[in-house]
Amino acid sequence: MPQPVDLPALEAGTGPLTFVFLHYWAGSGQEWRLVLEELSADFHCLAPDLRGFGQAPAPPLGYAVEDYAADILAFIKQRGLTSFVLVGHSMGAKMAMFVASEQPVGLRGLVLVAPSPPTIEPMTDEERSASLKAFGRPEAAAATFNKIVVRPVSEAVKASIIADNLRASHPAWDAWMRYGSRENIAARLCLVQVPCFILTGSADPIMSPSVHGLETLPYLPDNTPLEILGGVGHLPPLEAPQEVARLLREFVGKNRL
Repeated sequence: MPQPVDLPALEAGTGPLTFVFLHYWAGSGQEWRLVLEELSADFHCLAPDLRGFGQAPAPPLGYAVEDYAADILAFIKQRGLTSFVLVGHSMGAKMAMFVASEQPVGLRGLVLVAPSPPTIEPMTDEERSASLKAFGRPEAAAATFNKIVVRPVSEAVKASIIADNLRASHPAWDAWMRYGSRENIAARLCLVQVPCFILTGSADPIMSPSVHGLETLPYLPDNTPLEILGGVGHLPPLEAPQEVARLLREFVGKNRL
């Protein structure tokens, strides 16, 4: 297995409980900044860039789900976290599920936002080919924004989403499309023993709520709730940051984390 890489991270707030936020494919930790603003008064928050995205190192190899999980586990150890909740979005949710299956000391809960399922992500060959060809193309990045964002966002948020897309590394971009999204880690999820929660947008054009009900929920602990945000697309942390923060607070409160 490749050696873990150091992950740069947004950081805000203090408190006995830490939220560790993992971003979507072709994104970065910046996607969580509005949620951090909502939570940092009461919680310690960390949003790392994952390898090959944002400002994280982009080695030529090492983009399996297990490699990302090793980076995240090393990040948690380096930061000395003793009580934390993992929050993974889309691609980052698959990494979060793998990390949770490792039962790291201090893990208190797992939240999955519009998650890529632990099974093979549903995607046609045409969609996969189009995504591979879209790398580094500004017009394709703009088209992706128009597709995945449903609720209105500010011009600054739009610019950040497009910039993150265009600064993704080629190895990370291709590896997720060709291999990572096709990995099946469902057999590991019987090892997840913390409270879990799924939240998603009702208008997500990438993965509808039914995908989560069929491909993710059955592998999580019994009575894991699924919350659907009305009129939200694939980027709830940027389309509905206040609602996401409220639901995270409620998850912590209900489970006494």
